[in-house]
Amino acid sequence: MKHERFHIRPITIHDAVRDFDAVMSSAAPLRERFPLWGGWPLDDMTLENNLIDLAWHQKEALLRRSFNYAVMSPDESRLLGCVYVDPPEKRGADADVSFWVRADEEGTGLEEELEPVVRAWLDEAWPYATVRWPGREISWEEWDLLPDVPRADG
Repeated sequence: MKHERFHIRPITIHDAVRDFDAVMSSAAPLRERFPLWGGWPLDDMTLENNLIDLAWHQKEALLRRSFNYAVMSPDESRLLGCVYVDPPEKRGADADVSFWVRADEEGTGLEEELEPVVRAWLDEAWPYATVRWPGREISWEEWDLLPDVPRADG
């Protein structure tokens, strides 16, 4: 997915250093944006922890379970944020989608440019009838109160 200011592509282990920089330089805003993610990112998160997370995301994508995308600068020098397309944990949607931009890009208009691109991409290229946007169209508090999707393991 290309845009004049960024492009979106699957994140891989090769993005570990750039992702770690983006995440850790944006730790406080990320904790505010994703209040139910267990305090992520933790202050003591290491590059190795991040590499493990990215390897997990990469494997999940290969298994077609969930999808994590890097929002990259056009020249690939900076990771500007991430987009997550996940199976719903709560009933009533085919997917839960969230995204963020790094703290030093807040106020530059990047997030406002990214959101309609992501929404159009999901409408045009993904097979979901109902996409839920926790933290955007529904608060995380409201999302948390929704009934859980039954888990296969019990």
